[in-house]
Amino acid sequence: MELSGTPSELALLRSFAPFDGMKPENLAALARKIVRRQAPAGRLLFAEGDTEKQTYYLLSGTVDLLREGEVVGTVRSGTPKAKVPLAHTLPRPYSAVATSNQIEYLQVDGDFLDIAVTWDQTGSYHVAELKPAQENVASDDWMTALLETKAFHKVPPANIQAVFMRLQRRDHRAGDVIIKQGEQGDYFYIVVKGLCVVTRETPINKNGVKLAELRVGDTFGEEALVSDARRNATVTMATDGAVMRLGKDDFRELLKEPFLQWIDWPQAVRAVAAGAQWLDVRPPSEFEQYRL
Repeated sequence: MELSGTPSELALLRSFAPFDGMKPENLAALARKIVRRQAPAGRLLFAEGDTEKQTYYLLSGTVDLLREGEVVGTVRSGTPKAKVPLAHTLPRPYSAVATSNQIEYLQVDGDFLDIAVTWDQTGSYHVAELKPAQENVASDDWMTALLETKAFHKVPPANIQAVFMRLQRRDHRAGDVIIKQGEQGDYFYIVVKGLCVVTRETPINKNGVKLAELRVGDTFGEEALVSDARRNATVTMATDGAVMRLGKDDFRELLKEPFLQWIDWPQAVRAVAAGAQWLDVRPPSEFEQYRL
């Protein structure tokens, strides 16, 4: 049974993370996408290794978590462990099986939940306010504009040369959708002619909210390639124009790696001892449950 967003349902949702920190109007919109279900003892909610992006919250009863058929933990409703999603990492580290006579739980599409939470946290800001304006860039000088960005200062010259050799040009008409919210990332893009508009669908605006305009020299599409996540916005040509695109594998090889400095756990511990700090970006309720 889908929730309808009544005051009592919203109060119930606020007992779970990350719903406890969401704005009322966004939570009400999200509630209508959440399903309330029941399951008898022995029912398998999900299996170890599953990759289906569904999120589960336990409302009543108990659930056993199993790894390779052995019980490694039990989640009881009303406890701190039940405030966060059941085994929410993917692939699932455990199987989840109902153990009380009957359990009640909430289920919501994981991708939709991610979008709703992201919108709730960032929806009051516009990308255009955070991005330097480049209206003075000549329409045929996209390469100079790109090289003048701070990000490209960190890329080795040999990599930059390889990037320009592997870029592919694509011409587009006004109204063409370059990337679509929710799709898997496959390319990194550079605007070389014309104007693009960035929009994001939200739980309360299916037509999309305008976030920014992208001009010659601006780039987009890198976030999904860096994080292996789905596209979090749609980019559409507002005028006739063109983009250059770089494939995922080339992006990772030539642009992503120069920005990363990987360290293992012992190195991280030494760094913190020397004055470095951990930065945890999870909501407070998730941090309390899964802190390092």
